[in-house]
Amino acid sequence: MKKILISVIFVFVAVVMAFGQQKREFRGAWIQCVNGQFLGMPTEAMKKTLAYQLDELQKDGANAIIFQVRPECDALYESPYEPWSRFLTGTQGKAPQPYWDPLAWMVEQCHNRGMELHAWINPYRAKTKTTTVLASNHIAVTAPQRVFAYDGQFIVNPGMAENRDYICKVIGDIVRRYDIDGLHMDDYFYPYPAAGEKIPDEQLFRQHSNGISNIGDWRRYNVNLFVKQLHDTIASIKPWVKFGISPFGIYRNKANDVNGSDTKGLQNYDDLYADVLLWVNNGWVDYCVPQLYWQIGHPTADYETLIKWWNKHSGNRPLYIGEDVERTAKYPDLNDKNRNQMPAKYALHKQMHNVNGTVLWYAKAVVDNVGNYGTMLRNVYWKYPALQPRMPFIDGKAPKKVKKLKPVWTKDGYVLFWTEPKGKNWKDKAVKYVVYRFARNEKVVIDDVTKIVAITTDTYYKLPYDDGKTQYTYVVTALDRMQNESKGSKKKVRL
Repeated sequence: MKKILISVIFVFVAVVMAFGQQKREFRGAWIQCVNGQFLGMPTEAMKKTLAYQLDELQKDGANAIIFQVRPECDALYESPYEPWSRFLTGTQGKAPQPYWDPLAWMVEQCHNRGMELHAWINPYRAKTKTTTVLASNHIAVTAPQRVFAYDGQFIVNPGMAENRDYICKVIGDIVRRYDIDGLHMDDYFYPYPAAGEKIPDEQLFRQHSNGISNIGDWRRYNVNLFVKQLHDTIASIKPWVKFGISPFGIYRNKANDVNGSDTKGLQNYDDLYADVLLWVNNGWVDYCVPQLYWQIGHPTADYETLIKWWNKHSGNRPLYIGEDVERTAKYPDLNDKNRNQMPAKYALHKQMHNVNGTVLWYAKAVVDNVGNYGTMLRNVYWKYPALQPRMPFIDGKAPKKVKKLKPVWTKDGYVLFWTEPKGKNWKDKAVKYVVYRFARNEKVVIDDVTKIVAITTDTYYKLPYDDGKTQYTYVVTALDRMQNESKGSKKKVRL
C-alpha cells in the first residue's frame, strides 16, 4: 500500500510540474570564448567540443544559444573589418587552420537542433588584460586616438560618434551575412571601476558636452545614443533579429534612488553608466537578461530581492534571468541544507509574472552537470519543449495553417506529411512546425506542453507505427520567425 501511495504521489507531482511549465519560455545558455576554453584548439576538436555541448543542452531542454563572437574588437567569424580572435587561434589576426567560420557553423548546428543562435558581442572592450599582441588591422593599432587604456584593458571610447558608427558597421555586417536569430550584448559598457584608475575622457567631455553639465550624465547619454543606434541598425537590416542585453544585476541601490533595489552593490546606472530601464521602457532592446548570479540570502545583493525588483520594473520587454549554475549548486537552500538553491530559484521564477525565461552561465557547467543541474533541467524544469516568448512589438500576427496534412506509407515507414502555408514575407512565412499528439478521446488542447512530440523545420514527421490498433489525433501548427503559432490542422491516425 505504501509503494502504491508513493507512486501516486510521484505521478501527481509530475503532472503538476508539466502543467506548471510555460509553453513559451526562453531557455538559453552562454558559450563564451574569453575564458580561453577554445584557445588554440584544432578545428575538428573545437567542432567536436561544441557539438557535444549542443547535444547535451538540447537534451536538457535548451532552445537558444548565446555564442561569443567578438570579445575584444576581434572576430570568431570571417570579418572584413576586424582580426581573427586570439581566443580562437591563439594569435590575433591568424585564421583557423583548417579554415572554418565558427559563427556560420554554429548557426547551422543550432538551427539543426531547433535552437536559436544569438551572436554575443562586447561593444566597447578592445583588449582584455591577458592580450599582449594586437593584429595590424585592430582598431587600437589603426586608430589609437579612439581608444583609451584602463586597468590593463583598452576601451573604445563611447564618447566618440565615429566609434558608435564603427561598432554599428561591424554589427550590421554580422546581421546581413549570417542567419542569426539575435544579437546580444553583455554588461561591459564603460569599464567596471578599478581602484586608483580614472577614465581619461574629461577633455572630450569639455569639447563635446552637448550642453550636459555632469560628466556621469554625459557618459550615460553616450551609451544611450549607441544602444538606440544599434537597435535601429539591426531593425533596418533584419527586423526579426532580436536585440538583447544582459546587464549587471543591480540597476541602482535604494540608497541612491528611492525606486532602487534594497541592495548595496555596484550599480549599472552610477558605475557603468548604463541606463538599462530607459532602454527597456523606450523599446530600444527586445529582451533583457539581468545577471542575477548571487545566492538567495546574499548580504549585499540578495537574489530574491533582485528577481522581484526586475520583475516589477522591467516588464516592458521580455525579461529573462541570468543564472550562475556553479553558485546555485554551491549554496544550500535556506530552508533545507540538504539541497542546493536550484528548486528555490526556479520556484521564484514561476511566481514572477514578467519573467519569461532563463539564461545559464555558463553552458559548460550545465553540460558537466554541476550539482545535478543538467539532470534537473532534463527531468523536471525543462522536461518538455518550449516555444520562444512572443514579441508582438516586432510581429504579432500568426502564419496561416499548414495544408494537405496526410499520413503516407513510404519505404522508411509511416510518415505524416504536410504542405507549407503560403506567406508573402518574413512576417507570415512559416519557418518551423509544432507536432502534437493526443490519445483517443483526449481533448485537443495545444497549450498542453506534454503533447508536443516535435518542433521541426521539416514538413513531415515519422509516425511511431506499432500494430495499427490504437487511434491518435495529430495536430500540426506553423511558426513564423517570431514563433507566432498558427491554428492547428488535425488528422486522426491508427498506429
